[in-house]
Amino acid sequence: MLFDFETLPAADRYKLLVSTIVPRPIAWVVTQDGAGVTNAAPYSFFNAFGDDPAVVGIGCGPRPAGALKDTLANIKATSQFTVCLVPQRLMQQMVVTAADFPPGQDELAEAGLATAPSSKVKPPRIAESPVALECEIFQLVPAGHHTIVLGKVLAMHVVDEAVENEAKRYIDTPKLDLVGRMHGRGWYTRTTDRVEVPRITPEQWAARKG
Repeated sequence: MLFDFETLPAADRYKLLVSTIVPRPIAWVVTQDGAGVTNAAPYSFFNAFGDDPAVVGIGCGPRPAGALKDTLANIKATSQFTVCLVPQRLMQQMVVTAADFPPGQDELAEAGLATAPSSKVKPPRIAESPVALECEIFQLVPAGHHTIVLGKVLAMHVVDEAVENEAKRYIDTPKLDLVGRMHGRGWYTRTTDRVEVPRITPEQWAARKG
C-alpha cells in the first residue's frame, strides 16, 4: 500500500514513521536552565551521525500548545546537555520522566533517580545509566515544528563492568542491557535477542556465487 506523505497530515505521517522505523535508541536527555534547575526527558528520534567530530542527533518537538519543551529551551539557553542510555531495569523510571510535568519540577527526583557530575558540561548525568554522553551544541536544524539538535560529544561514561578492554576501546555491549523504542505509545524492545551476520568482501561474495 502506498502512503503519499505529501497528502497526509502530520499526525498520520508520525504514526507511519514510528510504527516502521524500529527499533529506535532512546536518548534520555538531561539539561539545566539558566538558574541550574535540572530537567530530564526521553527522546526516540535519536541516533549517532558522525565520529569526527562525534555527533549525535535528537529530534525535539514542541509542547501541544506550541511552546518549546524544557529540553530544547534549556539547550538553547545553555548550549549543553547529557544523553544517557536506557537499560531495561530503568524502563519504568524513564517512563516517569516522559510525563508532562510543569516547568521547574525535577523529573529525576520524581522517578527516584540520582545524578552524577559531568566532567566537561554543567548538566549532570543519570547515575544509574550505564552510558552517558556529555554534549554541547554542534548545530540546531529547524525541521518544521521539530528542531533537530546536533550535539558534539565531548566525553562518554561507560560502566566499568561493560568495558572489556580500555586500551582498545572494546565495550561488551550486551552487558549494557539497553532497550529501544518500538511502535505505539508503550512498546519497547530489549537488546537480548541478537543475531550475528558477518560482513563479506566482494571476493568472498564472488566465491559464494561461483
